[in-house]
Amino acid sequence: MTRWLDVPETRLATIDQARHVLAGAAHVVLATHVNADGDGAGSQAAAAAWLLATGRRCSIINPTPFPESYTFLLPEREVLAEYGTEAANEALDQADAFLVLDTAEPSRLGKLVRHFGDRPVVILDHHPVSDTVLRGTALQDPTACATGELVYDIVRRDLGPDAAWPDAAVIGIYTAIVSDTGSFRFANTSSRAHAIAADLIARGVDPEYVYRRVFASVPLRRIEILRAALATLEVDPVLPLSWISIPPEVSRTLNPGAEDVEGIVEYARSIQGTEIAILFRETADGATKVSFRSSGDADVNALARRFGGGGHAKASGAIIPRPLRKATGIVLDAAREVLRAYGAERAPEP
Repeated sequence: MTRWLDVPETRLATIDQARHVLAGAAHVVLATHVNADGDGAGSQAAAAAWLLATGRRCSIINPTPFPESYTFLLPEREVLAEYGTEAANEALDQADAFLVLDTAEPSRLGKLVRHFGDRPVVILDHHPVSDTVLRGTALQDPTACATGELVYDIVRRDLGPDAAWPDAAVIGIYTAIVSDTGSFRFANTSSRAHAIAADLIARGVDPEYVYRRVFASVPLRRIEILRAALATLEVDPVLPLSWISIPPEVSRTLNPGAEDVEGIVEYARSIQGTEIAILFRETADGATKVSFRSSGDADVNALARRFGGGGHAKASGAIIPRPLRKATGIVLDAAREVLRAYGAERAPEP
């Protein structure tokens, strides 16, 4: 298994450059994309634990609130500073460097980008390289199963394979990988992903504990959101397209966040014969957040980019500045166009 755990040669030079940049910083601010997911939050928690263990101060500041369901990963609660608070403003002023995780696109960092100035920026990201990227020392490798894998590489390179790693680094990386691979079900699951998971378990991760905290402990309101969404589920009778929505009245009354709707699109994706699945959710400002999933040949990253979004070929998202009712028709028309372009049809059920 050792060869799977070795840092790939193609990443070594950039990892060493990133380590050099961060070694010169007394205070590092860590950021990830809007509506942080398990990979972004887990990678932040793990990187923060590594930085603290090596004598550096750090602050986690995101453009949107850090998901409450992932706060158990934090090495200490004090590293978290919500954007706009006095603590965050002070940390942004004092930062010597920024570590951006799970995105390289300025648009996905919101107003945070304004604070970077000319200070060093390190980027660790496993998404495909887009047309607009942050300037800095960037390790962007879509072959990584998750950004958590790249955090694993930088910690392994810095602390060494035989040293004791901080507990929060170990569980944060594991959570990032489990989250972004869909518990090792998605196409980005690799041999190395399993090897890293095995190493992390050997270092003390309890898989059942992570499962309970991430997947098996949800507030009642989240079940109520799911129940309302399932009532909207629709299937195209001809094309392999399924979609589901969070009703606007539910959005207004329950105000679901990204963690509340995570996984709902998978119900549409799981319908037999579906190649493109879509989740629609109206935001508080009247726009529509769209989540795309692919189970076939369709590249939903390209589809999301039509609407100014992006992500992976199999999982992407976009925000459309229109209310849900209008955005739904526009997006479904574009998805049908993609499916017709390569002759996709819904297979009849047996």
